[in-house]
Amino acid sequence: MQVEFWADVICPWCYIGKARFEKALAGFEHRAEVTVVHRAFELDPHKEGVESVQAMLAAKFGPRAAEMEDSVAQLARDEGLEYRLDREVGNTFDVHRLLHLAGERGVQPQVLDAVLHANFGQARSLFTPESLTEIATEAGLDAADVKTVLEDPAMYADEVRADEQRAREIGVSGVPFVVVAGRLAVAGAQPAELFGRALTQAWEA
Repeated sequence: MQVEFWADVICPWCYIGKARFEKALAGFEHRAEVTVVHRAFELDPHKEGVESVQAMLAAKFGPRAAEMEDSVAQLARDEGLEYRLDREVGNTFDVHRLLHLAGERGVQPQVLDAVLHANFGQARSLFTPESLTEIATEAGLDAADVKTVLEDPAMYADEVRADEQRAREIGVSGVPFVVVAGRLAVAGAQPAELFGRALTQAWEA
């Protein structure tokens, strides 16, 4: 049974939702027969440059920004996740392209985990070729392959756009968004119990 997980790598709710989904999957009787596939979704596809999360949130939410981020941080920590507040945000298209490379090489889960941990747990940049190459190679990708992809903007671009087009076709307006067995959708960072019910229901169907 395939599970498609639309997410952006700088989305804190995706980080939390993924942890909750994985908790549900760990308790699912048929977990060995479930394949999880990352699907690309860009929160801000037109983003140019890099800025701190604090600056981005302050511009968007004003005085409430710090309190909101603290609240999300606590939810992440409640899931056993590391969560740094001194992160950066930027354009994530190259990261999604590398995740498609990782999918071809059979290491997509490892690279996705490494990217999320680097961003949220270590506040490492995802927005320079040097840092991104280091993170991806630590997770199992070949440095030469990573360099080739990052130097050619066309590589895996169609695959990322196809993910995003499919998201639009099925009405995805925010992430995380999970589709189980092509038929059952779960929107948002839902509790593990809800993800568990979705897995069971889709399996039985």
